[in-house]
Amino acid sequence: MKKSLFLFALGLVTFMPAHAQWNSWNTSSTISGVFGAINHGIESAERKKQMEIHAKEKAQYEQSFKDAMESAKDYEGGEYWDDALTKYEEAAKLNCKYGYTDQMQITRKINDLYVKAGRKEDGPSILNNNTTILADYSKYRYVRENPVYVNKKSTSTKIVRVACSDTETRLEMEFLGSYVNDGASIKGTTYIKGNKGGKLSLEGVENITMAPNSTRTPWPGQKLRFVLIFPALPDNATEFDLIEPSTDWKFKDIKCK
Repeated sequence: MKKSLFLFALGLVTFMPAHAQWNSWNTSSTISGVFGAINHGIESAERKKQMEIHAKEKAQYEQSFKDAMESAKDYEGGEYWDDALTKYEEAAKLNCKYGYTDQMQITRKINDLYVKAGRKEDGPSILNNNTTILADYSKYRYVRENPVYVNKKSTSTKIVRVACSDTETRLEMEFLGSYVNDGASIKGTTYIKGNKGGKLSLEGVENITMAPNSTRTPWPGQKLRFVLIFPALPDNATEFDLIEPSTDWKFKDIKCK
């Protein structure tokens, strides 16, 4: 394939017109175009080969996936939670790579079984999602679930609650994992800025790791709830921005009154 394309290119370059108006720019442009076409042809052939290998592997491991799913359901029916979890995770590994079924269904099973197996301590941090929700928000002067804000950048993280008191500004965030071992982190330089007053630097976090380390969501579709804590906004502030420098986290016009 590569040899035949090269010989074709060599023949085409040799055949190029030799009249007076054909200059070095024309020659360079033609050669560039020819070899660009060769590279595209090689890349297309390699992609096709990879697709063929992937299809062959998918067929090869399909029975292993089905066996793992069947065993997981049997263990789950018998309330052998640890064994069921192991088998669902085995199936999830194959499914994430080859796509046999909706991964969200398997992810929900895995999340549920971590709780039933009593493995909150050694499980992923997504199991600590509930710890980020305060039992009592009565001392906060402003609390809003699913607040309205502007975010022009595409991001897998959203604000799910804003709570403002005289001592702190608390933002509950939710990150949605998109692939295996997806990760979220927060930079120490993150800040909020109200429409009345200057920048307020990040003071604390809950259930998330500071950059450059990441808090992982092992499987696609898992949600990580975490909290960012900042100093109190001025009492006369009506809205503010949340900014993490050099990232897509630019949440604007978040209401706080």
